Amino acid sequence: MEKQIHKLEIDVSIVIINYNSTPLLKNCLDTVEKFTSGINYEIIVVDNNSMTGDVDELLKIHDRITLIINDVNRGFGAANNQGVEVAKGKYVLLLNNDTILFEDTIKKVFDFAETLEGNEIIGCKLLNEDKSVQKSVYNFPNLLNVFTSNFFLYLLFPKSKYFNKYHLMNKGISRITEVDVVTGAFIFISLKRFEELGGFDERFFFYMEDTDLCYRHRNVGGKVIYLPDTSIVHLKGKSAGSDSLFKNKYQSISTVKFFQKHFFGVEFLLMLFFHYVGLLLRIPLFMLGGMFTLNKNLVMRGFYHLRLIFLYPANEFKS
Repeated sequence: MEKQIHKLEIDVSIVIINYNSTPLLKNCLDTVEKFTSGINYEIIVVDNNSMTGDVDELLKIHDRITLIINDVNRGFGAANNQGVEVAKGKYVLLLNNDTILFEDTIKKVFDFAETLEGNEIIGCKLLNEDKSVQKSVYNFPNLLNVFTSNFFLYLLFPKSKYFNKYHLMNKGISRITEVDVVTGAFIFISLKRFEELGGFDERFFFYMEDTDLCYRHRNVGGKVIYLPDTSIVHLKGKSAGSDSLFKNKYQSISTVKFFQKHFFGVEFLLMLFFHYVGLLLRIPLFMLGGMFTLNKNLVMRGFYHLRLIFLYPANEFKS
């Protein structure tokens, strides 16, 4: 009982994962402290065995930090779970280290959460570096949108809720809305609810852990809410570094793991088929497009997709 009372003394526990991105982390921490007031909060940084930067130096600048340093890279979901294990707040904010606050977003989301029932996951509006709106809300994978995304039909029907999982963002959603998924760059949830869900599923090393969390949350009666009344900047992809093979590899592996976990029989086989056909289709498109435009990065993406098919077949990463 004493432990629970102690936890509620802090309003929000902010959990941030770092891997070889200490300058990004410093910028994030600076803006969190500059633009967060009116609530009691703590910051928990979990460093996944960074080989660059000195994350210990941040303790000299930010006295609110609890620092956990792993001797291996445990992955995004597992590291977040580590951070939440020592959290003392009523709510947990899972925040990417490549985010920048420019207004009192955390207080605004906290105040909004206090008007709700407590079984909600909340995401705010995410902006690109140029302040354009970033796609941060999407539908759960299903047979139709997996087919349309892999066969490029979403480009023909960008605002269709059946053909494009980002249809709400493409419609310019501007009011508080219940959605399927909010991206893992900013996930606000009560500590109690996160613990009830068992946290992130650690089989997802990188990518899809946010989709899986929202999926399980919705399946037990929870709500996922998009709050566009406040925004942060998300330097999308910066925290993963410049290794495109790493990103493509784990996007593909985690997508298949999600299919394996939540779909069965013919539906699963079809989704797996659409996924790998999509990879195949992108190989010549990227390579030819890169050669015609002299874009080396496009050519390399073609090679990456080729490697994904032959180096990481589905049977190598079953759940």
